[in-house]
Amino acid sequence: MKILFLCNKSPWPPKEGGPMAMNMLIEGLVATGHEVKVLAVNSFKYTITPEEIPPEYRERTGIELLEVDLRIKPFAAFFNLFTRKSYHVQRFISKMFRKRLTSILQESQFDVVQLETLFMCPYIKTIRRHSKAKIILRAHNIEHRIWERVAEETKNPIRKWYISHLAHTLKRYEKKIIREIDGIIAITPTDAEYFGRSIQNQGKIIDIPFGIDPNQYPVDFKEVEFPSLFTLGSMNWIPNQEGIRWFLANVWLDIHNQFPTLKYYLAGREMPSWMRSLNLPNVIVLGEVEDARIFISSKAIMIVPLFSGSGIRIKIIEGMAMGKTIISTSLGAEGIDCSDRANILIANLPCEFFEMISVSVTDRSLCERIGIQARKLVEEKYQTKKLIQKLIGFYQYSLP
Repeated sequence: MKILFLCNKSPWPPKEGGPMAMNMLIEGLVATGHEVKVLAVNSFKYTITPEEIPPEYRERTGIELLEVDLRIKPFAAFFNLFTRKSYHVQRFISKMFRKRLTSILQESQFDVVQLETLFMCPYIKTIRRHSKAKIILRAHNIEHRIWERVAEETKNPIRKWYISHLAHTLKRYEKKIIREIDGIIAITPTDAEYFGRSIQNQGKIIDIPFGIDPNQYPVDFKEVEFPSLFTLGSMNWIPNQEGIRWFLANVWLDIHNQFPTLKYYLAGREMPSWMRSLNLPNVIVLGEVEDARIFISSKAIMIVPLFSGSGIRIKIIEGMAMGKTIISTSLGAEGIDCSDRANILIANLPCEFFEMISVSVTDRSLCERIGIQARKLVEEKYQTKKLIQKLIGFYQYSLP
């Protein structure tokens, strides 16, 4: 099959959730003999110099990057308030991107055009005009839910109103657009169920989570700083920032008083200034780490204090693959087929985080048992090879 991927950011390098999820399918399809072409947005949010991309990757994927200005423009954002359009989506509309897409569709025939995230959907009409390919939306999240949950946690009334407005326009666009495509790949069963209720056609929907090759994620319980806590993620993502802020304000000082030598490491791209300037006892702010796997391997207990967001947390899958004990909120673990106290620890309240951390840092054998079961879960349900075969079956047999 011949598949064109339209991506809201470059899938290479796969250093954060979105690119990792996109790259997993792209590399998996290429490895199974399918022909892939990638056209991706390049912006200040995830800037890639084409020369950074390895030549062999460029050859395998035919990747092209087009600059799109995603900066928030105050006047445009203000006037958007008087329309029914989603400002989130409008920012991704580019004449240059549409022109290059048109050329690609005129030059080659594709079996499938896959839109990675809702933000690539403004190009559906262009695809229909120049191609007979099936159009698939890969929904990394239910986008409006992220902003609804952020609005719920927002105290400032003006900011709360504006974020609610963004969520409302996104939801309206989301509901409209899913009726214009041929199929949806949700990243979790929960998301697939939501889309199924919206379009009342389960045959057009499949759930395919993030997958990995377990062989690339070794488990090593010996070379670990035990006990230690860590959080790793894209720190320019609002749910990550808010979760960490909550954890530091409501949990960390009590933990520090109880375990004064315990360290909590914060690592990830795009650290905000408030995080970089933290001056809390034993909170180590590292910023972006050179190799996420080496970092994860060196620490013991992953903290995922998420209270907003949607989709699936890729870093949890990676942590599980490396046999880590994960302490997460219910929402943070949403979409992962895990079981509390078997292969993950669930905590939603400050007292629950305190309890789970206390148990974990004082019982290394417990952590190792949970880590072994977490690794087993990944091997059974989150292997890339199995997921790619499921995807190909959807392309070939489930679409009209």
